[in-house]
Amino acid sequence: MATVTNELFDDPSGTREKIMIATLRSLREHGYADLTIEKIGDEFEKSQSLIYHHYDGKDDLVLETLEFVLDRHSEQVIEERIEDPRSHLEKVIEQFVGSSNEEQSQLSTTLFELRARAIHDEAYRKHFTRSDEIFEQYLADIIASGIECNVFRECEAQAVATTIVTMINGILVRRSTNHDEGWLEDVRGELDTYLEMQVYQTDGE
Repeated sequence: MATVTNELFDDPSGTREKIMIATLRSLREHGYADLTIEKIGDEFEKSQSLIYHHYDGKDDLVLETLEFVLDRHSEQVIEERIEDPRSHLEKVIEQFVGSSNEEQSQLSTTLFELRARAIHDEAYRKHFTRSDEIFEQYLADIIASGIECNVFRECEAQAVATTIVTMINGILVRRSTNHDEGWLEDVRGELDTYLEMQVYQTDGE
């Protein structure tokens, strides 16, 4: 959800998609804890009763929305062309560890709330397991492309991708639970150092 763009929702094709768009907007504004069907209904252009007709409760709706976003994002990723692997990788990482505005901070907090539910809820656990796997494979494909183009070192692309995703998840958790972001620059520096040592080629290599 952190990389969701408005383009994913430019042309909703039916009632269910419109309900999920309303859910996403409500999650961004209110977070999970304060989310209610009534607040989702406020973002929905049709009768609120349609939401109850399609879904038993807010968790069913939130999970389907998360899956919808993940599927649409996966479709976008498949269609992407990786012409400059290093710039591509840096751009993806910047989306998660760069400076954030209020909306991005709220989105990070909401993602942490939802991920925390996976501790005790198997449906959320399955979703975030799949989400991490897809994100890791995306990064691994970028790294593999860089190796093939001879702009990245020979490395275990999947292991590096897993490490990056783990670091990003840790950053999102801390940003969501800590007012101070003074540590972020140091962590970003260490991540860059890791990439310089494990992935990026230096002059003369």
